Amino acid sequence: MANSSCVTEFFLLGFSSLGELQLILFVVFLCLYLIILSGNITIISVIYLDHSLHTPMYFFLCVLSTSETFYTIVILPKMLINLLSVFRTMSFVSCASQMYFFLGFAVTNCLLLGVMGYDRYAAICQPLHYPILMSWRVCGQLAVTCIVSGFLISLLGTTLVFSLPFCGSNKVNHYFCDISPVIRLAYAEIYINELVIFIGGVLVLVVPLIFIFISYGFIASAILKISSAEGKRKAFSTCASHLIVVVVHYGCASFVYLRPSAKYTSGKDRLVTVTYTIITPLLNPVVYSLRNKDVQLAIRKMIEKTRLRFFNYVKTL
Repeated sequence: MANSSCVTEFFLLGFSSLGELQLILFVVFLCLYLIILSGNITIISVIYLDHSLHTPMYFFLCVLSTSETFYTIVILPKMLINLLSVFRTMSFVSCASQMYFFLGFAVTNCLLLGVMGYDRYAAICQPLHYPILMSWRVCGQLAVTCIVSGFLISLLGTTLVFSLPFCGSNKVNHYFCDISPVIRLAYAEIYINELVIFIGGVLVLVVPLIFIFISYGFIASAILKISSAEGKRKAFSTCASHLIVVVVHYGCASFVYLRPSAKYTSGKDRLVTVTYTIITPLLNPVVYSLRNKDVQLAIRKMIEKTRLRFFNYVKTL
């Protein structure tokens, strides 16, 4: 792809217009990044170590947390470095690689949220058939399908962007190599490429979202038929966390990607992008841990085991 381009590197403008405020942003984003990493790694570790959480719902939560962790690793370290540096360049290949992995994990997350909606539907609406519908074999196949599909779609989108010639400006008006700000720099007609990317965005965002809404329509109907108030509360609480993440993730992603790049506005889009590259990965561990008694109990058990092992080790010294 690089052979067809005059540009050999891109300059990320990021938050350079904010001047000295970038230092404050660095501190804020670094704290959020560390919370995201520690929160998601805690969830992954707890689900892996606690056998009571070895269920389909927590399996998909573990896969989602893993994907969210890598998703932020692709974007945030480079963004943090750029906040403290005047040399904000990325090579052509590095920019393409960042876009590929970012889109791969982003699409994987979208598909996983759709699968998690189906899991809640099967658990609440088809409880007798749930062990068959969501067997470990089926769960594994669904997870692999989400990951493979995510990176295949990402490969298509990245190829459509970087197969274009780049012979003009190399200044990307964003803090990472996202589709809209990069494709606007192409020195060619981009209508067809944008159309294909838009159709891909509809398939990735709208189709799973419709599927989730249909699933929750059946779930709501099933919950209303539950006679006990405690049963209704428990069934609703298992779905509320998923719905919060779905609304934030799909809402922000749809705002940015389901429109032409000509309507890209750097300031507003950067703000929305911060929401789904930082706030959504932060929401995942916070919402699923603070609102989930099973995860809270598992975390307390893990802390207690760690404390006992530490004291036993100290006694042997």
